[in-house]
Amino acid sequence: MIKVLGALFILAATTWTGFELAKNLSERPKQLRQLKAALQSLEAEIMYGHTPLHEASRRLAAQLPNPLSGLFEKFGARLAMTETTVKDAWEESLEETWKLTAMKKEELEIMRQFGETLGRHDRISQQKQIQLTLSHLEREEFEARDRQARYEKMLKSLGFLSGLLVIIVLI
Repeated sequence: MIKVLGALFILAATTWTGFELAKNLSERPKQLRQLKAALQSLEAEIMYGHTPLHEASRRLAAQLPNPLSGLFEKFGARLAMTETTVKDAWEESLEETWKLTAMKKEELEIMRQFGETLGRHDRISQQKQIQLTLSHLEREEFEARDRQARYEKMLKSLGFLSGLLVIIVLI
């Protein structure tokens, strides 16, 4: 009886691990789409609303789900509360919230480069920088969807099958 319970526990744990790894693969494209939508909204706020950056960030934070809402919320708060540059506020906000996302280092580097130009140019140049960032994120989203299609089912199966392997070896 104990062996059966142990085997079930091992199988459940490895299957759960496989599903968690697969979940990370499916979260990345979703979060990239949300980030692209956020940047498009930021572009609209800058170009047509003439909204200050800290206010636009707070509005975006209210529209976005976690963890991306935290990025824009912290960015807006840093701009409004402290004497800091836009670049530094963006960097600090990225560092603080990026570990909560499913995104990779490539996207982090794209967003850091975006932060370098944020608030430094006129509206037209800022719009071009946002468009450039969106095109880079589009490429990363395509790659993320490709990885998801190739590896998500495999990771789920691998979790279950590795549990079976462990049970067979132990018995």
